Amino acid sequence: MCFQSEALNTEALFTDETENFRFPAEPAKGEEVRFLFRTARNDADWVYFIEKGSDREAAMEKAGSDGLFDYYEYKIVVGADPVFYFFRIEKGAERWYYNRLGPCKEPLASCYFRVVPGFSVPDWAKGAVMYQIFVDRFRNGDEKNDVTDREYIYIGKPVTHAGDWREYPQQMDVGHFYGGDLQGIWDKFDYLKALGVDVIYLNPVFVSPSNHKYDCQDYDHIDPHYGVIVTDGGEAVDPKAEDNRNAAKYMIRTTEKENLEASDLFFVRFVEELHKRGMKVILDGVFNHCGSFHKWLDGERIYEMSGNYAPGAYVSENSPYRSFFKFSDGRGWPYNDSYEGWWGHSTLPKLNYEESPALYEDVLRIAGKWVSAPYHADGWRLDVAADLGHSSQYNHDFWRAFRKTVKEANPEALILAEHYGDPSAWLNGDQWDTVMNYDAFMEPVSWFLTGMEKHSDESSPALFGDGERFFKSMNEHMSRMMTGSLFAAMNELSNHDHSRFLTRTNRKVGRSSTLGPEAASEDIHYGIFREGVMIQMTWPGAPTIYYGDEAGVCGFTDPDNRRTYPWGDENFELIEFHRYMTALHHRLPALRLGSLKQLLAEKHLISYGRFYKDSICAVAVNHCQGERDVEIPVWQLGVRDGETMTRHMFTFGSGYNAGEVPYEVNDGRITVRMPETSAVLLSADRIEKL
Repeated sequence: MCFQSEALNTEALFTDETENFRFPAEPAKGEEVRFLFRTARNDADWVYFIEKGSDREAAMEKAGSDGLFDYYEYKIVVGADPVFYFFRIEKGAERWYYNRLGPCKEPLASCYFRVVPGFSVPDWAKGAVMYQIFVDRFRNGDEKNDVTDREYIYIGKPVTHAGDWREYPQQMDVGHFYGGDLQGIWDKFDYLKALGVDVIYLNPVFVSPSNHKYDCQDYDHIDPHYGVIVTDGGEAVDPKAEDNRNAAKYMIRTTEKENLEASDLFFVRFVEELHKRGMKVILDGVFNHCGSFHKWLDGERIYEMSGNYAPGAYVSENSPYRSFFKFSDGRGWPYNDSYEGWWGHSTLPKLNYEESPALYEDVLRIAGKWVSAPYHADGWRLDVAADLGHSSQYNHDFWRAFRKTVKEANPEALILAEHYGDPSAWLNGDQWDTVMNYDAFMEPVSWFLTGMEKHSDESSPALFGDGERFFKSMNEHMSRMMTGSLFAAMNELSNHDHSRFLTRTNRKVGRSSTLGPEAASEDIHYGIFREGVMIQMTWPGAPTIYYGDEAGVCGFTDPDNRRTYPWGDENFELIEFHRYMTALHHRLPALRLGSLKQLLAEKHLISYGRFYKDSICAVAVNHCQGERDVEIPVWQLGVRDGETMTRHMFTFGSGYNAGEVPYEVNDGRITVRMPETSAVLLSADRIEKL
């Protein structure tokens, strides 16, 4: 007579790179590391720890059990080299493997767990609530530093100042200014603190002629238009002017030592005041290219007009900055316009690091300067970081040197890069700390909740509401980051390069240039928006609010996404909802540092759990379907029958409810009645309510 044992319970299998299952999670060279692996109680015959690239295949010892699970352990002492590992679980003739994607029948080489001795991400960034500010559009705190009409010429046209703070951005918006500045942000520090913000990420603030300031003019100084103008004067350019040879007012404002020093000092006080409130600041570093106005190039002859600076490489072949740029015409001086532009843009000259040791050293100096005294910025966000240099090898070498410089200047500084696609080549512990999380957050959330691409340029009915595809995409892209990097990754629903998430809820394909800016606010769905915020505040990473999202700002992609903050016309209900969600994110440790466990993945339905020590949370999203009872298998999170879980937030199409409601666990599950377009957050009642 033959008896067949029950199949291995693969839903119970679990481990990850968090402190729940690896101690320490980010070890130093020479430290002993303890690994844990979880199975259902009395379910597995053997669990093996397997190290890639070595002969290590060790049977793990059962270290303990609770009412639901057994825990197996194995210890090693790590050296200097990374350790790549996975697990094998055996029960009778059954054999399963476990890697970053969970249980599988064959090990996948690209999804191993990883330890990099000595690599750690600043703890303050893990799970931090961030707030991105496009400075010109947040608040005007000092009208004396505003860009004035015809102050200078930008891309062939005189710059303009908005007559109405609430007017829509222009289609050619880069030379149109509303007057937002650092004083305006300072004036709202208390608002940001009350919103639950831990970190402010500022779009570029260094001297620059555009409103976005990704075309830097001087890395060494804060733009006086954002800081302080002490010395002023000069006339506006002629309405018919085509160049900046007579832009005396702009020259005085952006090159005079008094203005630059006063603005830098203002930034010092700005950061001091921010730090007093327990908040931090990340600066935007654009080091792949600068702007044609930059003093190193002086393509607009602003610094030549000043007479107080060395000649730029555009002006003179004998410029000390000649090697900073690559020129195709070796005989083009004076005023040589044959320099290489990033993607061919003459306003964005690409920096020529490979042929200029002086450039390399100066940019590294700048990298260390702003995270050091007296400025004390808390990190860098790196624009188009993968594009820097002219080869992949040089790019990686540069970022290794950048990391060394920054971490020596400020070991707690964060290095966060803009990146689309697989970032793993830069996240090996020697270059970036983390990334803006497009692939492992913004895109999957947008496709699932709205069926819309992040620019609102296309829709996909197939991806809309597909819970399985949501988790598959999330898990695959998250596996390309170590967990420390994942916990600090910038999880945004919107930003300055993509359409506002609230606009994406209307599922209209198009841009303001084709549909008109009014269409961005038509047929928007606040219920879907709240679902997005629920996921944002409960998913692994640093939830990052794009200024004004919390107040109901809409907008298609650039430039319409750069509308002004609607002071005096805010959606206070949305603001209050965000305050509730950030408070829960801070109060429940699992939401900042917890393991992630997929629970349900169906059509228009997802559920997942987060758990960290005694903090256990469950989230469910019932999206665009009729009312239904959702059974959430919380036993997979370690919650037992007879325990209760408290509902802390319940969102639905017309609003939300922050009242606490208990749910009892029966047969390893809790059952929640959920209307269409709703989301729920619950936590186990194991820790003292805060």
